[in-house]
Amino acid sequence: MPKQAHDATPVEPAVAPPRAAQAAYVAPRALQRFLCLDDFEPAARARLPRPLFGYVSGATETNASLRDNRAAFGELAFIPRMLVNVARREQSVELFGTRHASPFGIAPMGISALTAYRGDLAQARAAQAAGVPMVLSSSSLIRMEEVLAQAPGTWFQAYLGRDPQATARLVARVKAAGAPVLVVTIDSAVVPNRENNVRNRFKTPLRPDLRLLWDGLTHPRWAVGTFARTLLKHGMPHFENVGAERGAPLVARDVTRDFSGREHLDWDALKDIRRRWDGPLVLKGLLHPADARLAREAGVDGVIVSNHGGRQLDGAVSPLRVLPAIAEAAGPMTVMADSGFRRGTDVLKALALGARAVFIGRPMNYAAAVGGQAGVAHALHLLRAEIQADMGLLGINRLQELGPLHLYHPNRTNAGDKP
Repeated sequence: MPKQAHDATPVEPAVAPPRAAQAAYVAPRALQRFLCLDDFEPAARARLPRPLFGYVSGATETNASLRDNRAAFGELAFIPRMLVNVARREQSVELFGTRHASPFGIAPMGISALTAYRGDLAQARAAQAAGVPMVLSSSSLIRMEEVLAQAPGTWFQAYLGRDPQATARLVARVKAAGAPVLVVTIDSAVVPNRENNVRNRFKTPLRPDLRLLWDGLTHPRWAVGTFARTLLKHGMPHFENVGAERGAPLVARDVTRDFSGREHLDWDALKDIRRRWDGPLVLKGLLHPADARLAREAGVDGVIVSNHGGRQLDGAVSPLRVLPAIAEAAGPMTVMADSGFRRGTDVLKALALGARAVFIGRPMNYAAAVGGQAGVAHALHLLRAEIQADMGLLGINRLQELGPLHLYHPNRTNAGDKP
């Protein structure tokens, strides 16, 4: 069984920009009105056609998990310490042998190059410049080789495939492209009931019709700056990274993407990937401690506690609520989380409960739609600045100092006075 990668690999030097460079950051004039991640959403809603914005923002059925992801943060309060010298605050974090500037990264999001011009590259380049990880989605529209050439260190996300040989070819391609970490999403055994996609008329591949034309005419900045610009410079986008070969085109009248075939996949299929992939292997979509133990036994290096941003099983528990139990069951594995993170305080609450880092999706998609790479860079800077200030207000200099004693929950017995 492979040794845990974060135990075996020497830690690389920190990739954080110098502190002076962080302090000297000045937002572009067009982005100065965006003061937090939530500010990007209404701007993206105005810019994007309704089907695209609905696809990014929506979840499944009643949106119960989507709402609870945010509600869970509100149930926890901080217990800060006072009169602590916090002049040497430092928020870097080590993940699988690489030290990153901050304890967050960009989550995988499909068709990001449709909501922003070359969106996958915009996010990956901004993440690399900020010294944080970005996970390229298997449903991306730009070849992984191109993304990794321009943003080395980008992680790659895949799904368990129905055909072991096709999966083997994809794993070999990811390895040849140079992705340092393979993330396998495991919470998508069947297609969920995303009725919001039906209500918003979203489906891939897109069907060329009068409604699609009208969406373009009524959103000219997107139609010219993203869609037409992509067609003129790069041709019709395809789903480039679903498998080892090129996938379906983005716009097609008679092509259907097949999402079936995952119902019979199990831990044996995961173990086959583990045998083929000798780098850090991460599972995304765990919510049960028993699955964390099975992942550890299968030789997995890390887990991302996630309910897919509320986009799979409606009513699935918020990752924040199960983080402590999964962190305990994970043993030496690296525990991370996503789903619903918006503020620096959200990130610090997750770290206090046992996560080492978190990943953020929708706000980065919105930031790219509004401002391209500069928009994503601004969003990452805002989050980093929040964490830096919040650490000082909490009374800590290192993220390793965080723990459950920094949190108050009204339904639990707290021991904030204990050292």
